[in-house]
Amino acid sequence: MPRRVILFTGPFADLPLAELAPKAAEWGYAGLELCCWGDHLEVQHALGDTDYSAARLSLLAGHDLQVPVISNHRVGQAVCDRIDERHSALLPDYVWGDGDPEGVCERAAEEMVATVRVAQKLGATVVSGFIGSPIWSSVAGYPGPAAETIDEAFRNFARRWHPILDACRDAGVRFAFEVHPGQIAFDLYSAERAVEAVDGREEFGFTFDPSHLHWQGVDPVEFIRQFPDRICHVHVKDVALSLNGRTGLLNSYLPYGDPRRGWEFRSPGRGGIDWEGVIRALNEIGYDGPLAVDWGDAGMPRDFGAEEACNFVKQLDFPGAGARSREGFRGV
Repeated sequence: MPRRVILFTGPFADLPLAELAPKAAEWGYAGLELCCWGDHLEVQHALGDTDYSAARLSLLAGHDLQVPVISNHRVGQAVCDRIDERHSALLPDYVWGDGDPEGVCERAAEEMVATVRVAQKLGATVVSGFIGSPIWSSVAGYPGPAAETIDEAFRNFARRWHPILDACRDAGVRFAFEVHPGQIAFDLYSAERAVEAVDGREEFGFTFDPSHLHWQGVDPVEFIRQFPDRICHVHVKDVALSLNGRTGLLNSYLPYGDPRRGWEFRSPGRGGIDWEGVIRALNEIGYDGPLAVDWGDAGMPRDFGAEEACNFVKQLDFPGAGARSREGFRGV
């Protein structure tokens, strides 16, 4: 069976879900990775009001859309981050509260536990998101962090996330951390360290998004092969590099769409990702979850791009050969 192609709703959070759902169905998607901002999914409302959750599922079912994954990237970011005024725009008012950093981190962790419980109520088996980082500003900066500072950051990550992972265990849900710049784990080796920090818990996996690896110079296929049992969700997002001797990977403070940037997100199939290699690697590890389009392209109309991306992924995906087929292949 082909993998389900679903739409990550984060880039469309400005649209009410009642408006986005029929669009997604018309574009050809089989489901949504439902984000917990905008009006798409309100965690506390869903937790306390059975009718709310049922109404959300009914709305989506009316368009033949499933919800295998929910996303709470924004709140997850605040669990381990160094909190400042930037976070007030990301978080619900009741999580931000008075803005006291420790209180924000604690309330964000509580909200992530609530998100896991809501996922269980909705029948979603994966919560996707960020975890934040208190040391991201030191990754490529000066002065560099001491080894003990890095060690303490990973201990802090484990301390704050073990209760969330306990909730995942109890609910039968996996947390899929999106390895990403700005997080405590942003490439292959830092992802290894994150797994070690939480003692290899099976509830802790990854949202594989090749775009954030590719521009760093990390081969996305190698990431899949390194973590065959931890790829529990996949984002389909492309990126193009344009390093012409004047541009750089850190993008010079320039906004998306500026031609002076060294890399830019592209609609799937229009960037530099080796999607053939990615699909073959996913087949190797037996990944049978959904493929979620995380659409972004500053040079293309959003509705056009989302529909084109759905068609691209459907044409791209194919099943693995299986042991019997491989044994039967002898060449000439």
